[in-house]
Amino acid sequence: MAEHVYKVVELVGSSRTSIEDAVQNALTKAGETIRNTRWLQVTETRGYIEEGRVAYWQVSIKLGFTIED
Repeated sequence: MAEHVYKVVELVGSSRTSIEDAVQNALTKAGETIRNTRWLQVTETRGYIEEGRVAYWQVSIKLGFTIED
C-alpha cells in the first residue's frame, strides 16, 4: 500500500428527510470541487425543530481526501 497524505475539511450537510441524506448532500456538494475523497467521520448530529417536530437534520462531518503529487 502506498503512503498517503490527507487533508481534512469540516462540512455540515442538511436534509428534511434523514441523517443519511444530510451526509450524502454534504458529500455530493463537496464532490463538485474536491477530488480524491477517501473517508468521512460524523462528528455531530442535530435536528432543527418546528412545531414540535424535526423539520430537518444537520450532520457535521470531517471529510478526508488525498493530496495529489
